[in-house]
Amino acid sequence: MSFRASLLPGVPLIESPLFPTLIDSAAFDQETLQTARDLHSKGYAIIGFPDPDFDAVADRIKKALAPQFDLDAWRRDGWRQNAGIRVQDAWTTNADVRRLAVNGRVLQILSLMYGRRAFPFQTLNFPVGTQQHFHTDAVHFSSEPERFVCGVWVALEDIHEDSGPLVYYPGSHRLPILMNEHLGVTALGNTGPYDHYARFEEVWQGLVAALGLQRETFCPRKGQGLIWASNLLHGGDRQRDPARTRWSQVTHYFFEDCAYYTPLLSDPFCGSIFFRDGLIDITTGQRVANRYAGRDIPDDFIRYARPAHARDRALPPGFDPALYLAANPDVKAAGVDPIVHYLHFGSREGRKLRP
Repeated sequence: MSFRASLLPGVPLIESPLFPTLIDSAAFDQETLQTARDLHSKGYAIIGFPDPDFDAVADRIKKALAPQFDLDAWRRDGWRQNAGIRVQDAWTTNADVRRLAVNGRVLQILSLMYGRRAFPFQTLNFPVGTQQHFHTDAVHFSSEPERFVCGVWVALEDIHEDSGPLVYYPGSHRLPILMNEHLGVTALGNTGPYDHYARFEEVWQGLVAALGLQRETFCPRKGQGLIWASNLLHGGDRQRDPARTRWSQVTHYFFEDCAYYTPLLSDPFCGSIFFRDGLIDITTGQRVANRYAGRDIPDDFIRYARPAHARDRALPPGFDPALYLAANPDVKAAGVDPIVHYLHFGSREGRKLRP
């Protein structure tokens, strides 16, 4: 690590105020250099997915996952409700989904650009557009130090402008990361995980209008991908033609030696932190410890800091998020985070932990 890089080891290289000086001395090839510059300046970078057999892999994924989606029902009801459908963590049962998530070249590029080893922790597969309000990933899953999170979206087929393409706001990643306290809200006393989420959507809309942020859409060819920073405002456009499909995969990545948590459900200065305990590194299949400044965060503290409304529903020993989803296909189909679901609903409902 260079002297300049060592000044701010807790800031991702591509997010660092020292980026212009760091990038000149970094041992990047030209492709990685351009990707890093795009991510730094715009909050996203477009890549060709680096798998020589991508077309065949994508076709196998679509064929394998298609039976899990009721597209007729979605076209009849879900589309009109502006909803999307997805499968979370299909990597646990589908080798091709996992193959895209653990692609060695992608991991190498991400690790270089952020200055820490990247690891995938979640996959999402979509047959149609998400039609999702624009948002930042940082409110759903974040790290401490902050911003050591990113997403990689890849098109499994050519994407038409009427099929609900990705939308994003270049440069929005440079905005402050908004937490509950910035909006004057709290998760304390909430009965559900998204009780105050609408307030975030109001603020994002207000920021876009006040700052004149310009929306862009991404209509890629099959095999094109998009890397985005955790605080980039992004979502899914309205799918104008419900007869079309929009097959895609998103993999979310954390970076090692951080603490991982859900800001939406956390109020740290009230002693309430919703740690993402039980996090699995898809590359190794091993549980990832929460760490702070090079030290493991004690499990006792993680349990103590759990939000009060969830303390009586602590994760049982050996809880496996992937197995919980496999045992509860309705939760998997809804795309709900398995840990959040178990703590808020599953424990009270007596849900099975394993198939």
